[in-house]
Parts: sequence; C-alpha cells; structure tokens
Amino acid sequence: MIYSDFKGDRLSMLGFGCMRFPLLSDGSIDQEQVNEMVKMARANGLNYFDTAYPYHGGRSELALAEALKDVPRAEYFLADKFPGHQTASTYNPAEVFEHQLRKLRTGYFDYYLLHNVYERSIDVYKDPQWDIIPYFVEQKKLGRIRHLGFSSHGRVETMKAFLDYCKENGYEMEFCQIQLNYVDWTLQDAKAKVDLLNEYGIGIWVMEPIKGGSLKDNVPKAFRFVEGVPGVKMILSGMSALSQMEENLATFENPNPLSEEEMEELMQDAEARKAAIPCTGCRYCCDECPMGLNIPMLIANYNDAKFGNSSTPYQWLDSLPEEQRPDACIGCGACMQMCPQNIEIPDVLAHFAELYEKSVKWDDICRERELTAKRMREEEKDGNLA
Repeated sequence: MIYSDFKGDRLSMLGFGCMRFPLLSDGSIDQEQVNEMVKMARANGLNYFDTAYPYHGGRSELALAEALKDVPRAEYFLADKFPGHQTASTYNPAEVFEHQLRKLRTGYFDYYLLHNVYERSIDVYKDPQWDIIPYFVEQKKLGRIRHLGFSSHGRVETMKAFLDYCKENGYEMEFCQIQLNYVDWTLQDAKAKVDLLNEYGIGIWVMEPIKGGSLKDNVPKAFRFVEGVPGVKMILSGMSALSQMEENLATFENPNPLSEEEMEELMQDAEARKAAIPCTGCRYCCDECPMGLNIPMLIANYNDAKFGNSSTPYQWLDSLPEEQRPDACIGCGACMQMCPQNIEIPDVLAHFAELYEKSVKWDDICRERELTAKRMREEEKDGNLA
C-alpha cells in the first residue's frame, strides 16, 4: 500500500468511500459483503474509511460501524460529514454530530468535513443563527474531532471565498475534499482548485477519481493520474464489490507514475469525453425529485443515447413504466438545487424525452417499411406484381 503523511497520520493513499456500498435485491445494504470488503481492505493496509450522514439514506454509517465493530479504534481513521449542503428549514449541528457518534459507536472522528461547501450552501455554513462552523471548531478543541475540513463541488471563487472567511474568523480548515480526475482536470477546473489549495497549505483529498465509474475502462491509469497530483494526501474510491476492492488495492500496492505517453493518452481521452453530461451518480438530486425519478440512471442512458450510437438506452426506456421515463419530469428544478455538478437536469431530461420520441417514431417508420417490404415480397411471390 502507498502511504502519505498528514500531520503525523500515516494514511493509506487509497481510502474506502462508503457512498456506494453493495446492495441486496431489496435495496438494503449487503452487510456480509461490506464486512468482507472491510476485512480485505485492512488486510492490505487500507486504513481510512469515509462516510456521511446522508449516504444510503443514513444507513452507510450503521453498516460501516458494524463492519468495524471488532477492530481496535486506534487501527483506522474514520471520517464523517455534516450535511449543511442539504436543503432544510433548520440546521442543528450538535444533534447531527451526537447522532453520528452513536451510529458509528465512537467517541471521536479522526477527520470531519463540512459537506459540500458550494454556491448554494456557503451562506448556510456562514449563517450565525446555525452556529455550524464555531460548533465544530469547538468539538475539535474538545478532542472529538482530530482534523476539521470541508468538501466542495463549488467553483474556485467560492472555495477561495470560504477559505478567506474561515481565515478572517480564525476557523482553521486543514484539508479539502474535491472532485479530481483526469477529465475534470480541465472540465471542472480541478487544476485551479489544486493550485488554490496548495497555495493555502490545505491538504487535498480526492473524490470521484474515476468519475462515478464513467472511467471504468481506464481505472488504473485514472488512479495513477491523481496519485501524481501535487498536494494529494487521500484518494477515495466508492467501491461496491469485492472485485473492485481487490483491483484497486493492487493499483495502490506500489507507486507507478504515468509516462509521458500515458499522460498524453489520458488527455486525449479527456477531450473526447467532455461532450457527455458530467453526472457522477451521487443521487443527491433523487431525494429532491417530487416525481421519484432515477435521475442518474436517466442521465447515464442519455449519454449513451447521445454519444454512444446505440439503441440500448431506448430499449431500456421502453421497459420502464411511463411515470419513470424522462418526460415525467415536471421541470420544477428542485434537483438542480442539489446537483454538485450544476447540471441543467430538466433540460437534459427534456432532450432525452425528445430523442426517445424520435426513436419511437423512427421505429414505427422502420416497422412500417419492413411490413411494406414483406407484403411486396409476398405479392411478388404470388405473381401479383410485375
């Protein structure tokens, strides 16, 4: 295992992101497989586990606690997050924090993050009526948080504004978790974010190193890319199967910097992928959708339909009930309020519905042509055509 040093902590460079645990057919977490994944991770030197209050509808923390219940607390690093990015009428950091400690059966967190400080949540985190940042700064003083930081899908300007605000008020942010992969290096301006964090002396934590699985055909190189980015201390992977855990652990067994040729290949691949909608499948949008649409799956199939030159997405839509298809979107925009990628989701779904309608009409035309051709062949066979 490759390790990094962060303020005296010897961190495995690969961390277990607990947002995409394996699931059973009824939608519940496959606890048995999670236990095996944690066991395999620890046996191969992985010592960092990252969860969050909203993951798996609040069940991720419980499943992780169960998988770690027999492991001495000093043998692993535990990270959790406060959900100030979620739309709510009130925010109670003390209530959430105490609940998280109970769920994870621990007296402290090694790493604790303000979840997704971005354009729509920065004012929530700064609002004095909620006392969010001062509360967690105090928990750090009490030893219940060892290292305090934040995650962000925001723009560079927003991240800088937040860091400056914290500095002006004496709130130390030690690390920041950003979306970083070879496609988002330029697409999401990740390079500028890296430069900013290095300038401020902030440790860099990586999320979405393979962009929600969309870089699955280039996984080892994608990991090796972020390993080589200056300032990176932690690379999180949301593994959902033992096979993924095994493959990723092998990639992090020894340092293996990209060659110039490999780097050039990745940059060319990045350019080719930029036309696709940058959904990472985080599912934040799904909690807000009044129609209950599986938005990440719809966008994935939209990308396939638009850029994959395949009829499979339309066949998949055919199998769905009408109320789950893209034209069921009412365009309310609630999903956009939670989208870390700032995707214009209603517009995407409207376009997908349009493409689907055209495909259905084209299928009807093709079927009619085939029926006409068949009829003509039969008539010719019967001698009714000259």
